[in-house]
Amino acid sequence: MTLVSRLLFAPSILTFVMLTPSVFAQTPYTVKVTTDREDAVYKVTENVIFSISVWRGEERVSGEGMLKYVVDDFLNSDELPQGEVEPTEQPIHFTTGLKEAGFLRCTATYTPKEGKPVRAAAGAAFSPERIGLSMPVPDDFDQFWAEQKRQLAEIPLDAKLTLVKHSTTGVECYDVQAACLGGAPVSGYFCKPLNANAKSLPAILWVHGAGVRSSSLSNAVQGAEAGMLSMDINAHGIPNGKPIEFYSELSSGRLKDYRAAGRESRDTIYFRGMFLRLVRAIDFLAAQPEWDGKHIVVIGHSQGGGQSLVAGGIDHRVTMIAPGVPAICDHSGQVADRINGWPKLVPNGNDGKPDPQILEAARYVDAVNFATRCKADAIMSVGFIDAVCPPSSCYAAYNALQGQKSVINEPMMGHAAPTHIHEAFFKRVLQHVGLDQIDAPK
Repeated sequence: MTLVSRLLFAPSILTFVMLTPSVFAQTPYTVKVTTDREDAVYKVTENVIFSISVWRGEERVSGEGMLKYVVDDFLNSDELPQGEVEPTEQPIHFTTGLKEAGFLRCTATYTPKEGKPVRAAAGAAFSPERIGLSMPVPDDFDQFWAEQKRQLAEIPLDAKLTLVKHSTTGVECYDVQAACLGGAPVSGYFCKPLNANAKSLPAILWVHGAGVRSSSLSNAVQGAEAGMLSMDINAHGIPNGKPIEFYSELSSGRLKDYRAAGRESRDTIYFRGMFLRLVRAIDFLAAQPEWDGKHIVVIGHSQGGGQSLVAGGIDHRVTMIAPGVPAICDHSGQVADRINGWPKLVPNGNDGKPDPQILEAARYVDAVNFATRCKADAIMSVGFIDAVCPPSSCYAAYNALQGQKSVINEPMMGHAAPTHIHEAFFKRVLQHVGLDQIDAPK
């Protein structure tokens, strides 16, 4: 029997042959970018070898479509490798490096003959431990913040607690509103284990990333379930538990551009109030009769990571911080020819240089400057391809920290807080407060 006759008498085989092109066309393309070292950390005297390959399913793509790659230092790609080629069965390799401490990012984009472009990236660090302050801490930095705290201390805490119903047993929860300087109160959820003895519990404060939202009851519950006084505060001192439309209206209304509000002066800049709410939240936790008088942890990611750095530097009661991909760092980065961190607070003028008035005000709310005063233990995560909170801005803060510290480097991570980092952070928190026999929640 010939091949043709076999196909005629084998419908299942014929069906397979006919479907193969369609199924194969639906198989997604992927791009892989890697470095020649797993940790992607090099000295400035060394080079990185980036490798790029294109895949469709389990097979390499060769001779079809176009692959474009660009290496940059987050500001520009001048004199760094870039090009556009057809993919081949062998990975595309190229070697590059930096002459001073910093980061390189390789971004590869594959455009198939049919279908949408696919992109991937990886980063490499060069002597990141040598990244320092882009500008000195202002001479009167400590005096300025001491005066802000003095004014805050004159305002009674006057915390109002409202019992919140929840399904978790063994934990009681409250909505907390506490008076603060500048009008907006501390607004959060506070949870604690039932029937705890006086001076028996460490405390944890959860702080938020960018945006406008309610405080998180689940965060507050998580800390209390683990055996801590646990408080989660929203970033703006706004009411909790409202319908989503409430926060949407604020986000598109008076809080739409909060990041840049008042940035012309250190006295009116928006982050001044946010940072003082950190101190007032710590006041509240420290005032609880169950607090052990020893441990206060501040944990958060992105804007929350920046807030945790600030908390560790502005308040000596903080004994540990856990900043994930921290924002609010290195506002003056471009003064040192590197990209500044979120929220890119300082714009450039027509001359291409940072606005001098805003630059001066921003130095007083730069989390890097608070890090120089922070003696708390710390664990930080850094994404090597993070364009929101660039790795150089994170490392400027990390290197300035004065206490025991560790860092989770993620060469292929952008601006993210994946599960394994949440788990690593919480495990470290439990170790710090002496509750490490409890498994971190999944």
